[in-house]
Amino acid sequence: MSADVIPLRKRAPEPTGSPSLAPMLELTADGMNAVNAVILDKMQSRIPLIPTLAGHLIAGGGKRMRPMLTLAGAALCDYHGTRHHKLAAAVEFIHTATLLHDDVVDGSELRRGKSTANIVFGNPATVLVGDFLFTRSFELMVEDGSLKVLKILSNASSVISEGEVDQLTAQRQIETSEERYLSIIGSKTAALFAAATRIAAVVAERSEADERALEDYGRNLGIAFQLVDDAMDYDSEAGEMGKGKGDDFREGKMTLPVILAYARGSEEERHFWQQAIQGHLSSDTDLAHAISLIERHDTVNATRERARHYAQRAIDAIAGFPANPAHAAMVEAVEFAVTRRF
Repeated sequence: MSADVIPLRKRAPEPTGSPSLAPMLELTADGMNAVNAVILDKMQSRIPLIPTLAGHLIAGGGKRMRPMLTLAGAALCDYHGTRHHKLAAAVEFIHTATLLHDDVVDGSELRRGKSTANIVFGNPATVLVGDFLFTRSFELMVEDGSLKVLKILSNASSVISEGEVDQLTAQRQIETSEERYLSIIGSKTAALFAAATRIAAVVAERSEADERALEDYGRNLGIAFQLVDDAMDYDSEAGEMGKGKGDDFREGKMTLPVILAYARGSEEERHFWQQAIQGHLSSDTDLAHAISLIERHDTVNATRERARHYAQRAIDAIAGFPANPAHAAMVEAVEFAVTRRF
């Protein structure tokens, strides 16, 4: 038993004039269909629960930003081979495995508007299938045969794990600094963005400088992406995000909107945040009060402003590449990442 992954079709850019993923989707549509074929093949197992559970998450949609970045980076480097298809699938498997593990750690109930795998199948099965997907990703790396690619992706996997542990130890710690927060998201989110783009330059046999440029693009995009995600937990409706509004608040996560609100708050406000982050205040009324404080100190906009800073760094990182459809799509993907509301 397995889940279907719906093939992607090329889409024209939306006429609204606002930043869109449409150019990226159009650029990578054919390649993503090849990546989907690899994913479906590698999800199979003689144990029926494995493809069923993995397919529950993979077939649930999502932007597939990370594998798309590998394909877009290859196009930017004028690569015409096929090695990047399996490597993009490896990137997606790493990401999917971390999502499965994250949902268990966080006790999440919704992802992209659907019940999480841990709710449907239980925590033990979810963790073990996450492990299975990690092993599949490494099989794909070995099949590629490049020690450099293996080093880049295996190092990213290690850094992601460190970031997740660091986030866990920072949870419900009101004294978490902005610097530590940025270090956490640089590890748990941006590391895979950076690796996904860098390996495109590796398979295209480009210079070390080009590798570093794509790596910098991915890392800065990843930081911007996560900053916006964390901002949206306090300024988006649950239906837009596919998860419950205020999940970060109830889980005691010290994200940047909270870090800034705490730093800018009065003594009374700081006491509220101390109690809330420690888990003593978690009702809907408490969440509403938290949002009111965040609005009072304008920390969602401040978080988005920091995201725009990293977005510009991502765009600057690839300024030396030729102006072509791949370059334009990658720039617009950055602009979309920091203006999105879902």
